Amino acid sequence: MKCPICKHGEVKPGTASITLERQGATLVFRNVPARICENCGEIFHDGEIAASLLKQAEAAARAGVEFDVRRYAEAA
Repeated sequence: MKCPICKHGEVKPGTASITLERQGATLVFRNVPARICENCGEIFHDGEIAASLLKQAEAAARAGVEFDVRRYAEAA
């Protein structure tokens, strides 16, 4: 698939690190499944992945986490 951002590169499967800030918490997720443009580096996530990241970020913020780095795992 052509990148919808740069219109030149191909979007290919890979992994990325994602940083989220939620309710005063900063969370870094590593090895998140993504599709990445080989030209501009734009990162795209499926809806399920994005929902899982947000769910985990909100749970961490509610638990009082201020900063955390974790390997991505599907939310239970």
